[in-house]
Amino acid sequence: MSKIHVMSENLANKIAAGEVIERIASVVKELVENSIDASSKVISVDLVDCGLKSITVTDDGVGMDSEDALLSFQRHATSKIKKEDDLFFIQTLGFRGEALASIASVSKVDLKTSQGGVGTHIVIEGGKLITNEEADAKKGTRISVNDLFFNTPARLKYLKSNTTELANVTSFIERLSLSHPEISFTLTNNEKRIVFTSGSNDLLKTIHELFGYTVSSNMIEVNASSDDYDIRGYICKPTVLKSNRNYMLTFVNDRMVKNIDINASINDGYRDFKPDIKYPVVVLKIDTDPTLVDVNIHPSKADIKISKMEELKFMIESMINKSLRKTLLINDMKVNTNVSAPSIIESEKNTTSDEDTLVKSEEQMTFDYTKMTIEEESAHGFSEVQTKVAEQSEDKQINEDIKRLELHPVGIIMQTFIVAENEEGLYLIDQHAAHERINYEKVQKQMKNAQNYKMKMLVPLTLEFSTSDYLKVQEHIDTLESIGITIENFGVNTIIVKEHPTWLREGMESILIKQIFDMLIEDSVKFDKMKFLKRVAQTTACKMSIRAHEVITLDQAKELLKQLFMCDNPYNCAHGRPTIIHYSEYELDRMFRRIMN
Repeated sequence: MSKIHVMSENLANKIAAGEVIERIASVVKELVENSIDASSKVISVDLVDCGLKSITVTDDGVGMDSEDALLSFQRHATSKIKKEDDLFFIQTLGFRGEALASIASVSKVDLKTSQGGVGTHIVIEGGKLITNEEADAKKGTRISVNDLFFNTPARLKYLKSNTTELANVTSFIERLSLSHPEISFTLTNNEKRIVFTSGSNDLLKTIHELFGYTVSSNMIEVNASSDDYDIRGYICKPTVLKSNRNYMLTFVNDRMVKNIDINASINDGYRDFKPDIKYPVVVLKIDTDPTLVDVNIHPSKADIKISKMEELKFMIESMINKSLRKTLLINDMKVNTNVSAPSIIESEKNTTSDEDTLVKSEEQMTFDYTKMTIEEESAHGFSEVQTKVAEQSEDKQINEDIKRLELHPVGIIMQTFIVAENEEGLYLIDQHAAHERINYEKVQKQMKNAQNYKMKMLVPLTLEFSTSDYLKVQEHIDTLESIGITIENFGVNTIIVKEHPTWLREGMESILIKQIFDMLIEDSVKFDKMKFLKRVAQTTACKMSIRAHEVITLDQAKELLKQLFMCDNPYNCAHGRPTIIHYSEYELDRMFRRIMN
């Protein structure tokens, strides 16, 4: 008797559901993407008990006739592709034909759809057809998924808490709204509205509707084009940073994707403007020929493969870096007058989420030192946001704005902060951060000409390593030579340093050289020469800079500001911390209650 047999259709669908339908957000994703593919302009998602009891998606799309409505629940039934070559020209969000069959196999589905005439009503429970009849229905489709996983309790118990499942759905709808700003999205839970976008086809307005004034008003419009790619969107000034990568949002041909290489290029674009442990808020839309993109690598279609990736990465990094360098990035301090006493740093509640999903988290915005109330947020209209973003996105010469500030130092407080003023208010400059930025850029320039700036050591420095570390050092001798460090082998697992670059701080040569070798060994597993050289420059610049609580004169402070404003990036130290913050006259008046609004 044969041991191999063909599985039933229902069993195959349940197995497929294990890949396609992981959680409530997965169901919402598949249903809403079908609505988008149906040319809908208004889409509503209504949840009951965070979707555990019921998920209803209603759209005003083209709808289906009775034959297509029934066929849509069969596995691999799709209107998106007809022949093999269509896989190379996919422009719809869905195309596999697995989702509805998988959902229907593990839930109770109620579908009403119409193309404008007589509608169709279908009910399926656990993969079994219960009802197929004519019905009154307006043009479009309404599909309800009830009692998800009712017949697969093992899957049900692995769902997260109600709050987490709702956060996942909310995050997905937010991101889908950004990829399709021309569509109006509404998300409710137990009849309470959570997300609403107007469908204005204005990406900045959608950002404002989803993330509020603080984020939207700090956006900078960006764009870049090549023969293969068109990139457009908004990047947020590094005054607003997050603790994870969830707000680095990219859309390829209007498909929401999470791609490690693209995220890395975005992060590299911000390299000199933020700490390494913080991440920016970015919304980028990338348009390209569908033949350069492969979306058929995973059932969830969350990741894609892109041809000519190196070209795309370079475009993104250079576009972001260039835009930031042309923008005034001084952190404006704002005062929350709704608290009983002034509070400079106010922490916000953090929400942790599942690592595998795009979840909205409410982290503290790193350098936005005030927490706006809902009333304050709503007081800022979109027209004000448009004006601010337009000013920030103007094509300017690098550092043109900061050079016009004409700051006048008036004192130094706590032997750490330079106090300066102009007609626009009060400025505090961190003397160590400012000097570190100046030295960092000097070191970087000198590192590029290391062969011309070497100095022989009066007494060569002898360094002894373990065998493994010695081999790591030998592997990167050329890198050491490129920054002006000349070494020779000197016995078993031992080297001597004979020359060092002149930019090492006098009296600290041995300490800094040892640190450079430690960093080289530490980074050798995944060695990236550019990142290694950056770490060397950061460490060296930090060691050779004025420290906090180190006394300097007012004349030295004036010279420090003069040199800072000549830097390529005067806004951040080598490690991404801000060098300068600003209190406007208006904010100072509010602090002292001279203005009460």
